[in-house]
Amino acid sequence: MKLICIGRNYTDHIKELENEKPTDPVVFLKPDTAILLKKQPFFIPDFSNDVHHEVEVLVKINKVGKYIDKKFAHKYYDQIGLGIDFTARDLQAQLKAKGLPWEKAKAFDGAAVVGNWIDKQQFKDVNNLSFTLEKNGEVVQKGNTNLMLWKIDEIIEYVSKYFTLKIGDIIFTGTPSGVGKVIANDKLDGFLENKQMFSITVK
Repeated sequence: MKLICIGRNYTDHIKELENEKPTDPVVFLKPDTAILLKKQPFFIPDFSNDVHHEVEVLVKINKVGKYIDKKFAHKYYDQIGLGIDFTARDLQAQLKAKGLPWEKAKAFDGAAVVGNWIDKQQFKDVNNLSFTLEKNGEVVQKGNTNLMLWKIDEIIEYVSKYFTLKIGDIIFTGTPSGVGKVIANDKLDGFLENKQMFSITVK
């Protein structure tokens, strides 16, 4: 399985990092080795002094698809989750300055938190889901899927032009503003529609 990640999908986060608003979704991949094992802490890698949390709504693909029209995209997932795309911001900045790929800053071991899953039928509208990230009990990121530049079904249509979607693939749909540095002993708790989806510690 693969992790397909969407960057720059919330306007406030684009402004926060002083990036240009994209005309198409920004797409990058993480390998399955990036997934943080359940009940394990997140260890800050020794190659970065500035790892940031980025909370994101997740979608799990449940059938194989290619060139999926957005009007059929809802048939290709039935579970919604919440996770974190950890980013070594200092390393990413170095790579971007040289025009190099981001993978070392985004796809390292443990860089993808995948929380619990909820059947999408439990939600009235997947395009109106509120979510938050708390760091040490304080809300640091707050978003709603209604603020996405590209909604879930549009993302599926777009990425399936380039990559065949397979059962178990996970799409990270982008992060709102409020990203920030994590340090040792931080506790990160994610909530989707007020349901706790994950809780991890930083080492």
